[in-house]
Amino acid sequence: MKKTLFFLLFSIVLFGQKTETIDLSKSIKDSKNSIKSLTVIDQRADQEVGMIMYHKDEVKIIFENNASKDIQDWFYKYNPVRGNNDMVFVLENLKISEDRKEKYSIGKLELRASTFSKKEDGYHFIDRKDTIVTVSSRITPYLAQNLARKATLILTDLFKESYKGMPWEFSIQESDLPNYASVLKEQLSILKANELKEGVYKDYYSFFTHTPEPGFTLQANDKGLVTKAVKGEDKTGIRHFYAFVHNGIAYKNIPVGYTEIFKDENGVFIEVTKAELFPETTTSAVTIGIGAGGLVGGVIGAVIDVSFSNKKKNTLGPKVYLDPFTGNYLLPEDFGKTK
Repeated sequence: MKKTLFFLLFSIVLFGQKTETIDLSKSIKDSKNSIKSLTVIDQRADQEVGMIMYHKDEVKIIFENNASKDIQDWFYKYNPVRGNNDMVFVLENLKISEDRKEKYSIGKLELRASTFSKKEDGYHFIDRKDTIVTVSSRITPYLAQNLARKATLILTDLFKESYKGMPWEFSIQESDLPNYASVLKEQLSILKANELKEGVYKDYYSFFTHTPEPGFTLQANDKGLVTKAVKGEDKTGIRHFYAFVHNGIAYKNIPVGYTEIFKDENGVFIEVTKAELFPETTTSAVTIGIGAGGLVGGVIGAVIDVSFSNKKKNTLGPKVYLDPFTGNYLLPEDFGKTK
């Protein structure tokens, strides 16, 4: 009787818990066939991905085997032809969770992973994905499946961007990989510079390494607003650059124009509102294309008055730090919310 009861309870538990496997079947082929080997380092303290409820069932999100083996097998499946470069994939965080409300749930995916090129002198950073994605059950009841698929898409993008990415010039040792972010930040010139080099910076890497494009001078209009970067006969709109330095002050291009940049002990940041970073309308403004910040349909409007020094000027908006490893905005958790 006891055995019968045990198997009955065990069957109920199995019936009440399902699994959603992270499907690593999307192509991650390196068209250049540049990678010779891939090493996956799983740095997660907790190897469990997470669990989501579907009606009354628990749905556990899992890898088929484990993260290291599955990601490595995934790469070799689509890249049978080898190149000369050794890549290292570091999985730092992968967590799926659920915030259950009264009538619906919010599923959340947290993912951070980085890639490095392994060379004779050490490990050279290539690229990183550091993102949080949320999905409401009001949009889809299949939260576990949806978030597992999004995890695959993010990892796919990281691989494809890493194939094209240029490894950073300076390297770190294998023992520094668990703390690579803090180690590499110590080597970024912009964070230590007392005086800034005049000119334009084509991307986040050139900005954080304090390396302006050679030969360019800045051109301002009759109102004193910088509009172009000039090199000989070549005149390029200032919005096509990630950042620029004019009269000793650094500026970041954003959809509504450009804004000066602050610096503190945590890094560099701008002070902007959600409407300035993600404008919903272009009324009474000039529509532009994809700017240096990577946003589509921005507008050219007023210049926001802030400063690269630690002294704030008359400006509104919370701190939005610039990620030195991606150039993206690190939005505060309550960004855009009104009290």
